[in-house]
Amino acid sequence: MTGIQLNGVTKRYGETEVITGLDLNIHEGEFLVFLGPSGCGKSTLLRMIAGLEGVSEGQISIGGREVTHLPPGGRDVAMVFQHYALYPHMTVYDNMAFGLRNSGVDASEIERRITEAARMLELDALLKRRPAQLSGGQRQRVAIGRAVVKEPEAFLFDEPLSNLDASLRTRTRVELARIHRRLNSTMVFVTHDQIEAMTLATRIVVMNRGRIEQIGAPLDIYRRPATRFVAGFIGAPAMNFIDVEPAGENGGRLLVRLPVENIVIPTTVATGSLPSGQLTLGVRAEHVVIDNQGPLAGRAEFVERLGDRSLAHVSVPGCPLIVVEIPRDYELQAGDPIRLNIDAAHLHIFDASGIAHHGG
Repeated sequence: MTGIQLNGVTKRYGETEVITGLDLNIHEGEFLVFLGPSGCGKSTLLRMIAGLEGVSEGQISIGGREVTHLPPGGRDVAMVFQHYALYPHMTVYDNMAFGLRNSGVDASEIERRITEAARMLELDALLKRRPAQLSGGQRQRVAIGRAVVKEPEAFLFDEPLSNLDASLRTRTRVELARIHRRLNSTMVFVTHDQIEAMTLATRIVVMNRGRIEQIGAPLDIYRRPATRFVAGFIGAPAMNFIDVEPAGENGGRLLVRLPVENIVIPTTVATGSLPSGQLTLGVRAEHVVIDNQGPLAGRAEFVERLGDRSLAHVSVPGCPLIVVEIPRDYELQAGDPIRLNIDAAHLHIFDASGIAHHGG
């Protein structure tokens, strides 16, 4: 079996457990992204795969070979860090060649690999420069090129775009996607930025407190979050959450009562699938509809003009602020009254433990 396999991987610092019994199969050739907030364990997990952190329990295999206790140099992986870690006294060419020379690779083979990587990353004209003569984006491309020339079993990226400005981040994301398509190599990428995850990943692993909350394709995670944590973390703006109560059923489907004016709305969730206890309704901004006949009466507190879309933050008595996507031709100002409806086909129900229940 190729790719990367993690079986029961646990990491402790003293008595503090930061990764708990984690199992994961990273498929050969996929672009897998570890996504989560600071402190969730994603960088620690990547460093364990790289051999930069020890494993307290469990096993790691790369390319069908167990590497749990091998040093980084014995794992056939290449890592790109947030900080470029280039040798300042060396040229771009020598920075890219350094690891290959230490490994005893023939000079002609080094030349071939660097020429190919430089062409791919548009570094041809920069090979004789030193890092101080490069921009931040160019330095990051050199760091990526240094990884590419190793022709490793897998590439490991630890928030490599964090130090770049917005436009460079976008361009470098495109570069990484192109490199992945051309090399068809296994790539594992750590980020807290959901845009990077959604645009780059074949699959996303959403992490929280050292555990996996959900694994799936980007749009699957967006459309069918497995937990309230995932629903709140994925998507901009964050999903709206409203505490609701069960209000019977209609044709086996749950009805819920909102905490305002005794309003009952239908869901597509089967009543038999729900445990007892508190329920929370979740709905994204694009699925809250401005409707002059809608049951929810509120007032626009703030309107965000974001260029391609506009959002209204609406106060409804008894509910937290509800964020609504405004149609392009709809005129709305802060302070205006507004009525809303919720698209029942796209709402989510979360039980007291935060587990999602979706309709069919």
